[in-house]
Amino acid sequence: MKELSVTVVDPVGLHARPATVAVNAASKFKSEIKVTYKERSVNMKSIMGVMSLGIPTQSEITISCEGEDEEEAIQQIEETLRSQKVIA
Repeated sequence: MKELSVTVVDPVGLHARPATVAVNAASKFKSEIKVTYKERSVNMKSIMGVMSLGIPTQSEITISCEGEDEEEAIQQIEETLRSQKVIA
């Protein structure tokens, strides 16, 4: 399992537009991908799940990937969130 802990720097937090982009990126992989905030974990392939976390700016989140393409998945999701300026 691969994990990545990051801080959300977008002034609005992880809101609908970047969450949709992140969900689309996660959905391309076979691995199980979860995002965790305040001890709640949800499937990162579910927009409703990600939005239900209500992640505000300056929050620490953990993204975990487990499966056959976990290495590529974690790298792609990190690149996607950085390019959307959600994380620094």
